[in-house]
Amino acid sequence: MYKKIIWLVMLSVSFYSYADTELERMVEAQGQLLTDSQQKISNLQDEVDQLRGQLQETTYQLNQTIERQKTILLQLNNQAPAQSANKQSQTNTTANNSSTLSGWSTSGNDKNDYNFIIKFVMNGTEQKEAIAALQQFLKDYPKSSYLANVNYWLGQLCYQQGKKDDASFYYATVVKSYPKSPKAADSLYKVGLILLEKGDKVKAKAVFQQVIKLYPNDKNTIALANGKLATLG
Repeated sequence: MYKKIIWLVMLSVSFYSYADTELERMVEAQGQLLTDSQQKISNLQDEVDQLRGQLQETTYQLNQTIERQKTILLQLNNQAPAQSANKQSQTNTTANNSSTLSGWSTSGNDKNDYNFIIKFVMNGTEQKEAIAALQQFLKDYPKSSYLANVNYWLGQLCYQQGKKDDASFYYATVVKSYPKSPKAADSLYKVGLILLEKGDKVKAKAVFQQVIKLYPNDKNTIALANGKLATLG
């Protein structure tokens, strides 16, 4: 009887020892799984923070460009000579009936003036004069419905002239001030393109990603942005 009791005690000890070992293994495995999950979450958060920082930096750069160019435009406007109403009217009549932008000034009709300037933009003639005319348009028609297009074409012309900082300013103005314009998606893409041409691949990548996020319905521009992202890895 005594031996039987001893055997039962030893069996119980062995069983609980085994149970404790298995429990420790389970706890250890769960602990490791929790640690791995926390590490993955931490890694994902780091990636999100990094991307957020890139986007914030890009936004800051765009705003800085806009403010810098606003100062330049203000200085140019302050230097422009004042003209009397009669003299301006006479000049407008002559200029808008001419085949050149030389000596051109606004007529008071933003639609007619816009269409007149765009003829020169489209045929690629008098690019410098077209830039000056579009800048005058912005000054004289601050509430025109053509402002998004005017800024976009200024971006295009400045880019063609090799003035990439000026081009970025006008493209950024379209994105910032007229985000629902049909020109907004392409303008943001062009900002990314200029950044890429300057060698800033990180900011360019962030801008291309923003194009896809902000303008999902603009299939052509999204295709262009995806093409650039594919080359950036």
